[in-house]
Amino acid sequence: MLLSYHGWMFEPHGKRSLKTKVWAGCMTVMARRQPMLYSFQMSLPRLPVPRLEDTIDRYLQSVESLLDEEKFSRMKELSEDFQKNLGCKLQKYLHLKSWWATNYVSDWWEEYIYLRGRGPIMVNSNYYAMDFITVNPTTIQAARAGNAIHAMLMYRRKLERGLIPPVMALGIVPMCSYQMERMFNTTRIPGVETDHLQHLVESRHVCVYHKGRYYRLCLYDDRTLLSPRQLQTQIQCILDDPSPPQPGEEKLAALTAGERVPWARARAQFFTNGVNRVSLSSIERGVFFVCLDTEEGGYQESDKNSLSVYSKSLLHGNCYNRWFDKSFTLVVYKNGRLGLNAEHSWADAPVVGHLWEVLSDFMTGYFIKVA
Repeated sequence: MLLSYHGWMFEPHGKRSLKTKVWAGCMTVMARRQPMLYSFQMSLPRLPVPRLEDTIDRYLQSVESLLDEEKFSRMKELSEDFQKNLGCKLQKYLHLKSWWATNYVSDWWEEYIYLRGRGPIMVNSNYYAMDFITVNPTTIQAARAGNAIHAMLMYRRKLERGLIPPVMALGIVPMCSYQMERMFNTTRIPGVETDHLQHLVESRHVCVYHKGRYYRLCLYDDRTLLSPRQLQTQIQCILDDPSPPQPGEEKLAALTAGERVPWARARAQFFTNGVNRVSLSSIERGVFFVCLDTEEGGYQESDKNSLSVYSKSLLHGNCYNRWFDKSFTLVVYKNGRLGLNAEHSWADAPVVGHLWEVLSDFMTGYFIKVA
């Protein structure tokens, strides 16, 4: 009942009614204990189905400024016809689905907004997260990468055990945590008509890209997670490796940057058997993807364009040095700067923002010891 109250969303900032103050006090008392990640999931209210009339009114308000008078008049006629005929039938189906689904729109949104899109997901769908702007704990690329990978795996361990507290709006309102389940071990698999998400229960390696070459980096010694120093040593071996890429290896990730149908057909034709299948499986079944860039990144006070260059590098790189289908790609620059490129269908940006925020707190002051 407490979580069903939404009046606080519509009150002016800094001005709370007595009802909202009483509600906030009750919520504070209820959330005072230390909740686990999914503690509130069964208590979250179902997403309500809006009235058909309200939906149509909001739609007309949103398109009124985009259409001239004649087109808007035509749109009103179509809306009225939809409301009287097909809309009523669809509204009944929507109510029926809302009885058994906690969120009647999430699966449709995931499929029709993201997975059925046949255009490139690079730039159009994927997004990025930046490192600290003015703070750089170390300039040693291997050290920063080793620490970041280790910190993310520690985060994954807590995530799997539900030890991470749920994200709370206003510090007292729990948000849904289901999107966080697919943060790791997840890949978007291309299809001719629609893509699908492959999520693994367990993964014990990451795929690393450097100078056009792909490496499978194991993260555990038996059941023990490698330390940051051990990961740094492994990554330094990759950085020092002078071997050239194999034919066709360097620009393989460009397939994930382009149209989805050609990528799906190429995958079915060339990656269903032999070494290609094994290699692609190593990439797609990794915890996440790591790019060790050969150029420096980050913001430079002396260069006004450096922030734009940094953003574009994280958003699309050179179009073949990011695996855009992975849940996220960790980018580590030559000067130790970090960034993320995230695929959008498995979760919205706040989920990755929570990962980045927690890691920033966890890793600050932690790099210096390793470097």
